[in-house]
Amino acid sequence: MPNDLQHTLERVGERLTLGEYEIEVYLTVLEHGELTASEVAESTGVPQPRVYDTARSLADRDLVELRESRPMKVVAVDPEEAFGDIEDSLVDLVTSLSTRYTAPARDTEAVSLVKSRATILRHIEEVVSSADYELLVSLTPDLLRRFRDPLTRAVERGVSVELIVTPAARAPAPETFDYDAVATTARARRGITTPVIAVADGAYSVYTTQDALREEPDRYGVIFNRSALGFLVSGFFGTVLWTTTEPLTSGHPPTGFPRTYASIRRAVKALAEVDGELRARVEGRSVETGTPVVVAGPVTAVEFDPNEEVASFTVVGDDGPVTVGGRVAALEDIEAHEIRIEPTRND
Repeated sequence: MPNDLQHTLERVGERLTLGEYEIEVYLTVLEHGELTASEVAESTGVPQPRVYDTARSLADRDLVELRESRPMKVVAVDPEEAFGDIEDSLVDLVTSLSTRYTAPARDTEAVSLVKSRATILRHIEEVVSSADYELLVSLTPDLLRRFRDPLTRAVERGVSVELIVTPAARAPAPETFDYDAVATTARARRGITTPVIAVADGAYSVYTTQDALREEPDRYGVIFNRSALGFLVSGFFGTVLWTTTEPLTSGHPPTGFPRTYASIRRAVKALAEVDGELRARVEGRSVETGTPVVVAGPVTAVEFDPNEEVASFTVVGDDGPVTVGGRVAALEDIEAHEIRIEPTRND
C-alpha cells in the first residue's frame, strides 16, 4: 500500500507541477482556444524559442495538443478531459493520506519556533480569531488587507483591538481605508524593521519579522501558546512599539462596563477615566509566593501617570485591601493576568 500511495503522489505531482512558463502558456491557450507559437510569445512574453519546449512539455502531460501545421498551433484541451483521469486519484489520495495522518500535539507546545510562512500566517489568523476581549496586532499593509475580515469580526464581537500598521509610509490613508471597522485604535509606526505581532487576551501570541513573511532564509516566527513567556510580546508591544507610533485615526475605545482586560495599562487607563464607584475581579498570582490568587471587591485607589511608567490599583477583597500590578509586578501584592471591571452593585 505505501508503494501505491507513493505512485499516486508522483503521478498527481507530475501532472500538477508546472513551471512559470508552463502556467503562463497553459492559461493563455485555454483563454484563446488555439494559438500559434508566435501568438503565444506575443500574448505571454515567453521568448518564442522557449514556447516550443514549453508547449511540448504541456502536450506530454495531455494538457494541450500540438498541431504540426505550418505554423505549429497549440490547441487547448477541455480541463475536464485533461484532469478527469486524476480527479478520482486526488480523492483517493486525500483519503489515503488522511488515514496515515497523525495530528501534531500543538496544544502541548507552549512555545514553538517555526520557519514556514504559511504556518506563521495560520497562527496569526488563529490569534485574531481566538481573542475574546483584547487583541494587539502589528501588521504590514499587505497583512492588514489579508486579515481585514477576521479583524472586522473581532471588532464586531466587542474585542478591543489595538492596531499598528508598519511601515507608516505604506499604510493606507484613512480616507481610503476604514480603520474603524478593523480596530478600536489604529496607529502607524515608521520603522520598516518593526516586527509583526499578534496577541490575544495577553496570552496566545505570535512574534515574527517582516523578512520571515517574505520567506527569506534564516528567518523565523515564535509562537507562545499558553506560555507564561507570552506576556513578553504584549509588554514589548505596549512599551516599545505603541509609544513610538503616530495616530491613523482618533479611535473609538470601548466604553461602558463590564469589560475584561489582559493589560494593567489598559485597565488602569479605563479606571482613571471614570468618575464613580467600580468593582474589579482580578485573577493572577501572589507577587511574594507565586501562588494563584483571585480577589474581587471595590476599587479604592488608582495609580497612573501619562507616560505609563506607573500603573496599578487597589481592590478591597475579603481579606482587606490589596494592590494590583501587571505582569512581573514587584511593588504590588498581586500580578494580574485577567482583570474584569464592572459597576458597583447597589444592594
